[in-house]
Amino acid sequence: MPWIRPAKRRTLLGAMKHWEPTPPARSELGDHDVRPFGQHLAGKRVALMVSGGIAAIKAPFIARALRKQGADVIAYCSKEALRYTTEDALEWSTTNPVVTRLTASAEHLNDASSFDGYLLAPATYNTTNKVALGIADGVLTATLAAALGRMERGDTKVLIAPTMHGDMHTSILTESLRKLQGMGARVIPPREDYGKHNIPDTRTLVAEVCAELSTSPLKGRRILVTGGPTPVPLDNVRIITNRFTGKLGTAIADELTLRGADVKFILGKTGLTPPSYIDCTRARTFDEYRAAVLDTLAADEYAAGIFSAAVADYKPQEVTEGKIPSGGALKNIPLIPTEKVIDLVREKFPETAMISFKYQESLTHDELMAIAKDRLARGHVAVVANRGEETGPGGEQIAYIVSEGAEPQRFQDKPEIAAGIADFLEKNLG
Repeated sequence: MPWIRPAKRRTLLGAMKHWEPTPPARSELGDHDVRPFGQHLAGKRVALMVSGGIAAIKAPFIARALRKQGADVIAYCSKEALRYTTEDALEWSTTNPVVTRLTASAEHLNDASSFDGYLLAPATYNTTNKVALGIADGVLTATLAAALGRMERGDTKVLIAPTMHGDMHTSILTESLRKLQGMGARVIPPREDYGKHNIPDTRTLVAEVCAELSTSPLKGRRILVTGGPTPVPLDNVRIITNRFTGKLGTAIADELTLRGADVKFILGKTGLTPPSYIDCTRARTFDEYRAAVLDTLAADEYAAGIFSAAVADYKPQEVTEGKIPSGGALKNIPLIPTEKVIDLVREKFPETAMISFKYQESLTHDELMAIAKDRLARGHVAVVANRGEETGPGGEQIAYIVSEGAEPQRFQDKPEIAAGIADFLEKNLG
């Protein structure tokens, strides 16, 4: 930082965190182990097909991310791909030998233990076009030729992540990708940037594999999820809002997406950024939220709606143009109740199974359950109820899924609540 005066430089460097060289805390995980992130690929075998593009350097990270969802991963690697990654890195990250050539064991057929899915990532121009034309002249193309045959019989899934410079997206590539899509392969949309088809982030690739390999009854079902606060304006500067973040709604949308559901997520005004693979619409105000919910349900038929958004209960009788002067004018602002969006949904879209949320404070558990059961009588298939006073040992949210004819189910922390809602829908969605 030569352009900064010495005294200023010392101040900046002094603000950085100082590390005293000490050993890290011991971990129960072994060197090759991964910390589980979920179980959406538990019991699944995935072939990670690595072709010869610069994005192959990410293959070891992709392999470990797949394993974090429970997958058993075997890497298949072309000779060109080994210019950008190494056999040792792939074997370390998968904990399995890497297939770099075909032998008398017929690795491309894998008759003894077949794969549930094949992920070609990166999928270069050369490999993609060869596979589409039925050319089987190498370890990747021969393996994918057999994979497509299994896919056409319904025995496996094939996913392709096109990754190349934009100049190479020719009509030839377009025809190849459309042909593979027509056969049943899933072409994963690339991350577009700097005139290139970039490989999607690792989390997106794993989510695509989870959704494609899912056997959940929710797969392909259209589900609406809402989350986050829905502020109301006082004037052009100020709003009335609440402190809810939308983290639970995001967790629900994510869980359902990983199970293969066709999720539409409406998220209120929050600094939270959902994963890019979730179809998300932002609603900055209560009015935008109300319109987004009703327009979404009117546009398509939804099997279920999960309404976790912290919807504003009141709004100003009149919104002031400009800025209200500071001082006494802010002390007396008449408020009126907002429309109950969930009641509008029940009235206009009775065929949509509704799960709503109820948050309360300063009451007992039994009183909370009574409120939830009263809402069930209004046509909701389930109510997710929680109290501000009841949290886990680390401050985790605790909530109960209340439904007709069943004991309330208790869940702790947002991922567990989200999974509980998805499990409920799997059992009860007709």
